[in-house]
Amino acid sequence: MKAVRVNEFGGPEVLSVEDIEAPTAAEGEALIKIEAAGINFIDTYQRSGLYQIPLPSTLGLEAAGTVEAVGPGVNRFKVGDRVAYTNVAGAYADYAAVPEDKLVSLPEGVSFAQGAAAMLQGCTAHYLCQSTYKVKAGDRCLVHAAAGGVGLLLIQMIKMLGGTVIGTCSTEAKAELARQAGADEVILYSEQDFEAEVKRITAGEGVNVAYDSVGKATFEKSIDCLSRFGYMVLYGNASGPVTEFNPATLGPKGSLFLTRPTLFDYLASREDLDWRSGDLFNWIAEGKLNLRLEHFFPLAEARAAHEALEGRKTTGKVILTP
Repeated sequence: MKAVRVNEFGGPEVLSVEDIEAPTAAEGEALIKIEAAGINFIDTYQRSGLYQIPLPSTLGLEAAGTVEAVGPGVNRFKVGDRVAYTNVAGAYADYAAVPEDKLVSLPEGVSFAQGAAAMLQGCTAHYLCQSTYKVKAGDRCLVHAAAGGVGLLLIQMIKMLGGTVIGTCSTEAKAELARQAGADEVILYSEQDFEAEVKRITAGEGVNVAYDSVGKATFEKSIDCLSRFGYMVLYGNASGPVTEFNPATLGPKGSLFLTRPTLFDYLASREDLDWRSGDLFNWIAEGKLNLRLEHFFPLAEARAAHEALEGRKTTGKVILTP
């Protein structure tokens, strides 16, 4: 089968499409014929070595497809079932062997591309506003990278919960996408000081929560956008990791909270996986949650997909199609 492999850490140029032996379904696993795989920023962190993975490795942490075979002990799924999953490495490939407890059923009203797009970024947006900081009606929320895959979903979910969204992005075209998703205000950080704008928009009160996937470039100012007892939720490093911070500064700024959540912990139990994915698929089928799917790359063009994502040339979700 074909798979996108990383043999050494580096830029997009280290990605190579190789012929490797197809996996088989071991005990408790199902063999999935992958129809669509999601590309995420965490893939670029693993490729570059920012997040260490064993080498050589096949990239990709989410996909949707069809059950091709099942191993001993698998009773939740059968051959021919439509499924989706996340948090299992190796999705940039024709096939993947996936533990049964990581798979969820894909409803007929949800396409393979939607399934692949929803799992990692959708479950991320879900835990951010449902668990890490449970958004309440009237909460003011700052969402960085508002036109990105997580950002557009997070905006919609916050609005379902009755929150107010202040988004940031780099261009007017991206700002319009954020507004279409429901953002109440959008700040062009390339032209405006987002901290000053947040304080202006909130009449000096600040926001209850800042959802920051950008990292180094926005971290300090995001903290300064918070109101008393506000939550700084750092969930990504698109501009680089935050390597130096004195937690003692959180006190004088308003007894603030800082957290660095990961999807792995928020999907650790079967109950959480079923809850989050179930909400997502129901909202998609009911038309309450819109996925932006416009960037599709064949498996052989994974390098170009990474270049587009890191070059901020994409909005919404990027999908690989084996």
